[in-house]
Amino acid sequence: MNRLRALWLNINASFWFVPTLMVAGAILLAFGLVLVDVRINHDGLADYPLLFGAGSDGARGMLTAIAGSMITVAGLIFSLTLSTLAQVSSQYTPRVLRNFMRDRGNQLVLGFFVSIFVYCLIVLRTIRGGDEGRFIPSLAVLMGLVLALVSIGVLIFFIHHIASSIQASNIVRNAAEETEAAIGRLFPDELGQPADETEAQALRQQAGQLQWQFVPAPASGYVQSVDEDGLLDLARELGCVVRMEHGMGGFVAQGAALVAVARYGGGEIGLTEELRGRFSTRFGLGSQRTVEQDAGFGLRQIVDIALKALSPGINDTTTALICVDYLGSLLAQLAGRRLAGPLRADEDRVRVLAVRPSFGDFVATAFDQIRINADGNAAVYLRLLTALATVGQRTQSPARLRALRQQAGLIGEAARRTLHTHYERQQVQARLAEVG
Repeated sequence: MNRLRALWLNINASFWFVPTLMVAGAILLAFGLVLVDVRINHDGLADYPLLFGAGSDGARGMLTAIAGSMITVAGLIFSLTLSTLAQVSSQYTPRVLRNFMRDRGNQLVLGFFVSIFVYCLIVLRTIRGGDEGRFIPSLAVLMGLVLALVSIGVLIFFIHHIASSIQASNIVRNAAEETEAAIGRLFPDELGQPADETEAQALRQQAGQLQWQFVPAPASGYVQSVDEDGLLDLARELGCVVRMEHGMGGFVAQGAALVAVARYGGGEIGLTEELRGRFSTRFGLGSQRTVEQDAGFGLRQIVDIALKALSPGINDTTTALICVDYLGSLLAQLAGRRLAGPLRADEDRVRVLAVRPSFGDFVATAFDQIRINADGNAAVYLRLLTALATVGQRTQSPARLRALRQQAGLIGEAARRTLHTHYERQQVQARLAEVG
């Protein structure tokens, strides 16, 4: 299942899948309209010479012109898209290229022009005139003309879409919306009562006294998905405990430990090749991180944009502030959600020890590097503190408030060390007092 999910995510993010489906649809449309033309009586079409009055030479000429112009425009669109990808990669971060490649607007526009080209080729080969026996698929030819006219609007839409998509605010917003959807999917429950820490500590001690055997990873890659329910079922079946060695988004090298297993009461588990394969199939590995099951990667994308904006070569504080605003919004959403604990128990025994980020880890991912790279930038410090205040209003959890206060203290320390004027330091101190 993990492999199928990873395959679907890769296909969905590819630049060829949707255009291929559209080309297949264009082929079916062309053959369908030609078959309709074969079966209908064309005498009635003579009453509409402006629509259906083209002869074989005229129909061929028109479809040839449409096909030639469509493939030319498709090449132009492909060139503009590659140019945009290069610009986004250099000015913002390569991590958002996947978002551009999976952009439905870009895929549909490219597929539309290529599909018209293929449609015209299919219809062209059915036109007969002179000694060949006269046959002109009037409906199919008219549809080619209609598609050519629609393509003008599609081209205008693409120019507008590509110009909008490279604006910093839209890039950050799109990344934030994707991360927000992942947070809602991965952490659907509102924050409830905290778990019994005494019981959890006892379970940890129970698992910490075991002798572990390691299951090697079959390939190198980033952990894109984990079937924790499958791991729990496998642990029950074997009567053992399973410890994940890598969390979501972590990189594992081929042959390195993917999971560790141990049996309560001692004794080794016979890790056959078949059993190792069953453990491995619970993990989906890929060449890059994805946001679908890794909300931290969504935060990472926005952080990378902010770091590039704060770099001396670009020095775009406004973009960095936009990133901080969206990061604060995402953390505020996380602050009110229940984050699953790392332990999965069965009958008072730990069965799976997962690697899961805490709320403090998410806060550190969002703000640590921005704080470090904002040396001497009072605007960024102030906006970071504002974001922390916003997040703090969404939670009453002592542990989460403690993580927010720790981050605020680090920002205050950085401000005192790097800001050069008393006025700027005073502003930061005033905002820090508001955060509490």
